[in-house]
Amino acid sequence: MVSAEDLPITLQGGEPSCHPDFIWIINHIRKELNIDILTNLNFDVDRFIDSVDSLRLKRTAPYPSIRISYHPHYMDLDTLIEKVLKMQRANFSIGIFGILHPEFEEEILNARKRCQDLGVDFRTKEFLGRYDNKLYGTYFYEGAVGSNKRKRCLCRTSELIIGPEGEIFRCHHDLNKNFPPIGNLLDSHFEIEDVFRECDQFGDCNPCDIKVKTNRFQIYGHTSVEIKDIKEI
Repeated sequence: MVSAEDLPITLQGGEPSCHPDFIWIINHIRKELNIDILTNLNFDVDRFIDSVDSLRLKRTAPYPSIRISYHPHYMDLDTLIEKVLKMQRANFSIGIFGILHPEFEEEILNARKRCQDLGVDFRTKEFLGRYDNKLYGTYFYEGAVGSNKRKRCLCRTSELIIGPEGEIFRCHHDLNKNFPPIGNLLDSHFEIEDVFRECDQFGDCNPCDIKVKTNRFQIYGHTSVEIKDIKEI
């Protein structure tokens, strides 16, 4: 496998720590490869600290290597902050991220203020999708998300979308809605191609593909896909 020097292997899910070999996997990834973890931190942090070298999860990047998704209706903030501070004291690169969902926005902002006062990195992301019949989010292509009308287009993704069985998909829409894959990593004849592919699902795009976001250098204005030749069906 060839990897860019600053490109990490990201362990995510679901919740990656649910895997029985979670710590073993971290400790056995090739040393020259960077590692990021997306987690809810619902695991034994004392065991993690004792078993994993903090330098293994630290690199030059504008965001923490361990990124926690904070869900106020499922998680206790006091417990989460205590665990994060413990990992910070053990020199782990760690921070919390919260989605500004309209129902929980005030709670998320209060949690951010509290964390920042304690020296905990807490960042927010905008909510994507519909809530109370209103579409939220900033999208690169108008009409790509939440439309009742479908259009044809040519689309090219900058991401490699891999399913749980090694299937390769055109986009997150196809992955989440069980559309046929374009190949499988285990197929020795499959080749990854950076090409535009035909699609007739414009209007029902997955928000993760279409949203305007920061790239891996935290520069705002990036989107995961490039779409052209949008036409009526």
